[in-house]
This record gives sequence, C-alpha cells and structure tokens, in this order.
Amino acid sequence: MNDLLRAAILGIVQGFTEFLPVSSSGHLELAKFFLGDTSLAEESMLMTVTLHAATALSTIVVFRRDIIGIFRGIFQFQWNEATQFSLKIILSMLPAVAVGLLLEDYLEQLFERQVLLVGMMLIITGLLLFLADRARLTNKTVSFSNALVIGIAQAIAILPGISRSGATISTSVMLGIDRERSARFSFLMVVPLILGKMAKDLLDGQVAHSTIGFAPLAIGFTTAFFTGTFACLWMIKLVKNSKLAYFSIYCFIVAAIAIAAFYFQF
Repeated sequence: MNDLLRAAILGIVQGFTEFLPVSSSGHLELAKFFLGDTSLAEESMLMTVTLHAATALSTIVVFRRDIIGIFRGIFQFQWNEATQFSLKIILSMLPAVAVGLLLEDYLEQLFERQVLLVGMMLIITGLLLFLADRARLTNKTVSFSNALVIGIAQAIAILPGISRSGATISTSVMLGIDRERSARFSFLMVVPLILGKMAKDLLDGQVAHSTIGFAPLAIGFTTAFFTGTFACLWMIKLVKNSKLAYFSIYCFIVAAIAIAAFYFQF
C-alpha cells in the first residue's frame, strides 16, 4: 500500500479513536497489523507521536476558551476556579508521567503489533464503559482526590487497547462527576502529557533517527487533526446523552476480531 494512503488511514483512525472511547493506540496497532506495517518500533513510535500531536492540537482548538481561562487564572495569581482546575490537571498527570519515565523502554515494546494484548485490553475498556453507562448520580465537580484517581486511570490507559478517554471518563462518571465535566477534564488533562512526550523525544534525538518521510507524517497529522476535531465535539454530546454502552459493544466486537486475528493470522 502507498505510504501516503497508509498515513491517511492511520490519521483517520487516530483522529476518531483518540476521543471516542475505543483506544486510539489499540486501533493504531490493529491498523498497522492489517496494513502490514513492518516498521521498526522507533519509526512506528514517531508516527504515533505525530498523530497524537495532531489530536492534541484539535483538543486545544475545541477547548481554547477553557485553556485561555486557565492561563489567565494562573497568571493573575488568584485562588479561583481556573487556578484550581489547572492544579487538578497537573495532579492528574503525575501517575502517567511516573509510569512513562520509569517504564519507557518496556512500554515501547508494547507498540510492536501486540494484537493479542490489544484484544484483551479492549475487553477491559468495554467493561469500564458498560459500568459507567449505568451510573446515575453524576452531579459532582472534580475534586483534588478525584483528579488523582482519574490520573491513575490515565496511567493504566498507556497500555494499547485501554482507551484513555474511555478509562478517564468512565472513572470520572463512576466517581459521580457530572458527565460533561468528565469529558472536559478527560480531554484537557492529556494535552500537557502529549506535548511533554513530544519535547522529550525531540531532546532525546529519537525523532532524528527515523526514516519516515515528511509527506506521510504531514498527511497523517492533517487527517488526524480534522477527524479529531469532529470526534471531540461529537464525543462531548455522546457522553452528555449517556451513550457509552454502544462503544462498549463495539470494543467487545473489535476485541474478538483482534484475538481471532492473532490466533488465525489473517
């Protein structure tokens, strides 16, 4: 398959699945498997980071007013809602940062066409969504303790197949947090992590060692950005209307396909 077409497909997959609770990393690994992607882990990781950067940008665009309000509160040195929200975002990042720094080499090995792992983790994602969809008392705001628990869910979601948005939104809803606030917090908390990961890879020189051309990266970035913007806005509506169970069923179906693909190698 042409490299540009492959990049476009991966970008579309990333754009939709980053925000929909079905695991973007898991779907990327499945897409690479079925597209016959045999690139080295470092090259595969570069494309993955590029696509995540695109969806981070789409998050910034969708939540630009919230982000401006957060920075305004910080720079005014006021203990207001915006400042507290920013501190909760920072607190939620700590578990994922710790896992990423301590287990970086091991985690990269999980992004080498681990189809069986993806299938098993998608089952867990489906179960989380199923349970969250049945939560009824969802009227709380995000507390500092909630932020830490949600952050732990995000750290676990580093595994391919565990949906980051699915895990964090489901955890938030099961903690009794308002559904719209859950989606908002889930999408905003990942942006600093993605930007930090990009900065680290640049400083470590990992990106410089890749042989992937500029054109495939640009195509992947563009398609991921536009599909991600659409998916982000759509997902907010879906969470508000308690439609997570549909994605639970989808995760179970894709998990079955992934597990069958592993054992039968089709």
